Amino acid sequence: MTRHTGWTRALAVALLASAVAARAALAQARSAPPPALKDELRGAFRIGVAINRAQIEGRDTQGVALIARHFDATTPENVLKWESVHPEPGRYAFDGPDRYVAFGETRGMFVVGHTLVWHSQTPRWVFEDSAGRPVSRDTLLARMKDHIFTVVGRYRGRVKGWDVVNEALNEDGTLRRSPWLRIIGEDYIAKAFEFAHQADPSAELYYNDYSLANPAKRAGAVALIRKLQAQGIPVTGIGMQGHYKMDWPTPAAVDSTITAFASLGLKVMITELDVDVLPAAAPRYRGADVNLTVAARQALNPYPTALPDSVQQALARRYAELFTVFLRHRQHISRVTFWGVDDGDSWLNNWPVRGRTSYPLLFDRAGRPKPAFDAVVDAVRRALKPPVS
Repeated sequence: MTRHTGWTRALAVALLASAVAARAALAQARSAPPPALKDELRGAFRIGVAINRAQIEGRDTQGVALIARHFDATTPENVLKWESVHPEPGRYAFDGPDRYVAFGETRGMFVVGHTLVWHSQTPRWVFEDSAGRPVSRDTLLARMKDHIFTVVGRYRGRVKGWDVVNEALNEDGTLRRSPWLRIIGEDYIAKAFEFAHQADPSAELYYNDYSLANPAKRAGAVALIRKLQAQGIPVTGIGMQGHYKMDWPTPAAVDSTITAFASLGLKVMITELDVDVLPAAAPRYRGADVNLTVAARQALNPYPTALPDSVQQALARRYAELFTVFLRHRQHISRVTFWGVDDGDSWLNNWPVRGRTSYPLLFDRAGRPKPAFDAVVDAVRRALKPPVS
């Protein structure tokens, strides 16, 4: 009886010790920092992020800490767009871009420049004379060359890749009737790449656009790249803007789009990645035109204070399926870049409806990893570190 009681007591002590150890391990796991995305993805592709001026200048300390821990490539949200860096004829504003490039360099990041030639966020003076009339082809080409030589030349050897031309295609795959096209003609794209290559022969040069998973637009992009390649134009890669929805594009469409661009011998990048969980503001619209605006309605802002857990889990599943596709093509994908650090940074909070609260990224507004973050890490580990049977 005494022996049995002692054994029972010993068993109880052992079970209590095991329970205490388990609770301690759980507490430690909960308090431990999440794994770093860039470490998890080492050997697959770079993981990048678009950063804003508050982060570049160090005022957003939460954002800076997340950037330094999780990302190894950086893209500027706005400071290198024409209206910011070259707002007036003959005047360049390099304070922000200088800080941006130094930010990435000091952290050992792959520094991307965004963007050189775009129809949006380009001042009207670029396309007009002093009387407001369209300038000539030669004048606009000269302005383009001056801009590219000045900006790319300043960061020669430091900015490693440039989004040379941004969003030049319509949804049907035809060339957008931008001022660049109307004044210069179809060869404005080739000229932009030529100027960028002359300004920095070592830099990677990209074409960047949204909705490329749509078959017509993808076909237009493939035709555009083939035409440039046939002319010997130095195009290094294509940026597939990942402004995705919860139900679009399908994983199969993303897969076939990556395959189509990789078959051209290009590096493929998923750029500007986010997943919009909010209701569609414009029926059947799948693009990312920053000029689109829609009147506010309560139904378009269903989660003004928090995202329900059911939607969090759905977003996690969506990110898992997307990264499963990306990792399947890791031999062709060189970089995946998120458009913003945390939910509070996202442009989707105010597009195309002012005042909407959006939740499209891996970190919440407090900088905490969301279930989507864990889902991405799990997808990476399954792809890169399969269990040993």
